[in-house]
Amino acid sequence: MDELPDLTRYDGVLFDLDGVLTPTAEVHMHAWRTMFTELFSGWGIEPPYRDEDYFEHLDGKKRYDGVASLLRSRDVEVPWGEPADDPSQDTVCGIGNRKNAVFEQVLRADGIAAYPGSLALVQKLRAAGVPIAVVSSSKNAREVLTAAGILELFPVVMDGVVAEEEGLASKPAPDVFARAAEMLGVDPARSAAVEDAHSGVQSAVAAGYGLVVGVDRGAGADTLRGVGAHVVVDDLAVFA
Repeated sequence: MDELPDLTRYDGVLFDLDGVLTPTAEVHMHAWRTMFTELFSGWGIEPPYRDEDYFEHLDGKKRYDGVASLLRSRDVEVPWGEPADDPSQDTVCGIGNRKNAVFEQVLRADGIAAYPGSLALVQKLRAAGVPIAVVSSSKNAREVLTAAGILELFPVVMDGVVAEEEGLASKPAPDVFARAAEMLGVDPARSAAVEDAHSGVQSAVAAGYGLVVGVDRGAGADTLRGVGAHVVVDDLAVFA
């Protein structure tokens, strides 16, 4: 077991959302798998979609960047299109919107709840007066936080909507974690980032965070350490 730091000693703690605060990563995985399995089958693309594709190309990235990355892995190029593209259109944006429609259907049908250990840590940090924020690539972040009943706990939500409006690069680039620290008014070097995706860990490391905590929800502890996580845990309850 890694020696665990005291997160209340940091100037701020910034959390990824999917897979860190809520188990929405599972919903995203299901939505991506459903959409790409059908797409690859219809287009005759080989090899077929694998769960490994989620971690290698999609996890932690903005939706359209993930689509482009996975298609490139199969030597497939389609027009980028526009964010307003209909889900039926065979563009990067249309395909991304197709996945999002599946995600929203599952979220509305099944709902979502925060991980108990993560919620306990958030409450501990709030009680200690430590500034906290959400740093998510998802454009659905506020919807997910609202569905989980925890939106009001976070004064700053740096999500895919803000990233698009401000032209910020996707994780693993440092942009979103660097901008979130500015929004929260903290110095990354004196703050902690909590991530479950290797692209997110790389983003926080590149942004100069003093502590990067990896939460292993399937990416693999060795992988998370290999891209720079200082500490890796299975559940944030260990900090609470």
